[in-house]
Amino acid sequence: MNLIVAQSQKYEGNQTWRWSLWIEGLPADLDRIKSVTYTLHPTFPEPIRTVTDRASKFQLRCSGWGIFRIPVRVRLKEGGTVELAHQLQFAVPRNLREED
Repeated sequence: MNLIVAQSQKYEGNQTWRWSLWIEGLPADLDRIKSVTYTLHPTFPEPIRTVTDRASKFQLRCSGWGIFRIPVRVRLKEGGTVELAHQLQFAVPRNLREED
């Protein structure tokens, strides 16, 4: 089973991003997943969030301004877990960067 955590981001302005995480893998491997638990920074409301929606590839949607490491626990239908992690990253759009 080869699973990875993928990320998308959209700059919202004022140093804030809307972002998503989800699990990428072979369809057969994704079908084996019961749930995915993302542990966000403790400053988030309800920082431990569990997603069970296979159709979205267990996507989590959030917004914020800081980067941090996110532990990800994948629970399998047949029992057991897969531990992953993702380093949240943001990039200011090129047209908004300050030039030196």
